[in-house]
Amino acid sequence: MRTLNNLWTLPLTLALVMIVSAPASAMIEGISGTSFDFTARDGYLSTADGSSVYFWGLSNDNGSSVVQYPAPTLILQQGDTITITLKSALAEPTSLIFPGQKVTASGGIAGLLTQEAPADGVTTVTYTFVAEEPGTYLYQSGTHPELQVEMGIIGAIIIRPAGFDPMAPRAYAHEDSSYDKEELFLMTEMDPRIHEWVRLYGADSLYADTDFLTDYVANLWFLNGRNAPDTMVMANVLWLPKQPYNCMPMIEPGEKLLMRLVSGGRDLHPFHHHGNHSTIIARNGRLASSAPGTGADLSQAVFTVRSVPGQTVDTIFDWTGERLGWDIYGTDAAHAHDCVDTTGDGFDDTTHEYCADHGKPIPVELPQELTLTYGGFYSGSPFLGNAESLPVGEGGMNPSSGYVYMWHSHNEKEMVNYDIFPGGMMTMLIVVPPGTPMSPMMQ
Repeated sequence: MRTLNNLWTLPLTLALVMIVSAPASAMIEGISGTSFDFTARDGYLSTADGSSVYFWGLSNDNGSSVVQYPAPTLILQQGDTITITLKSALAEPTSLIFPGQKVTASGGIAGLLTQEAPADGVTTVTYTFVAEEPGTYLYQSGTHPELQVEMGIIGAIIIRPAGFDPMAPRAYAHEDSSYDKEELFLMTEMDPRIHEWVRLYGADSLYADTDFLTDYVANLWFLNGRNAPDTMVMANVLWLPKQPYNCMPMIEPGEKLLMRLVSGGRDLHPFHHHGNHSTIIARNGRLASSAPGTGADLSQAVFTVRSVPGQTVDTIFDWTGERLGWDIYGTDAAHAHDCVDTTGDGFDDTTHEYCADHGKPIPVELPQELTLTYGGFYSGSPFLGNAESLPVGEGGMNPSSGYVYMWHSHNEKEMVNYDIFPGGMMTMLIVVPPGTPMSPMMQ
């Protein structure tokens, strides 16, 4: 019997990547419509340590037909009838299941959980459902899911509420779910030894040896199909053709960020967001409310989202610098500004500065340049939107001079690529100054 532990060794090398500050777009990237044609295929994905991993995924046959990881994110409208056609170009049948949806399957061959597409690359199976309830969902393989989900057949579904207005977006049909920007966090993991085994010996040998279920050691952790620092590179870059989605949230002070978390793997991935608490408004595509129509139960503020495998969570995050105790925009003549609050909410009407802290100096003596160790995201200034001098070769990854917070799995081992930090299930939130351009080229 072959031993998984001796099959695969990956060099402990972290690739040097030039990270460009890539703003989050107002909407999550994906494919929309009512009819989709997918093919299950194999391919190779890139990892941030400079290696590659054999995987199975889905291609969008109405688009580029390139297999991708994760599967295409589906952006649907409440009330629409959705039709998804699947065929398998793998060496075994495959299928799709859609938790939270009432699905009718037809064609193909009978499987354990649903109808399956046989492994001939031609015969199709069709899944039909009505997008009845808005929210965040996942979909995945229903055939040998213990392997096929691990191999990469998993994706996210977002159902927009009826009457969705992109200029005043809501996640659900209630004002408590209003937001300004949104970001998807699809969390998955891989044991690359399993992937290499399947590539070399085929899946049948794994099914005959149940050790692959118990001898499981994940060494790669992903957000939206990438591990850090690739999570922070722009979406749709040419050197990651099979991993089009990035994960780089960016907001202005006072904006609400809707975090759509999808726990798609087999492990718990407690997701920790530095900078502020967030308010959970929904789980598994259902608004958290004490009674129908009463809006979200806004009593649960968290700084780590407990992500149970197979669960989705919608939570809203914002940042203003409230009660930091000093003026985030600076206090000397070079940073002169006003704090104008005509609404009486305590914040500047434009910049969302917390007016009670306006004009307060930083309560410490700022160190001299020569005594500092510089991070790549430091602008040279402690003030939002202000860049100061930096030593040659330092900084450069924060051209907007924003405040940067690490967001990551709080299962600390998941912040590495083969035990090398930083990596894995990690990204950065950047709070940018008001009016910072959100270039489509950077999304």
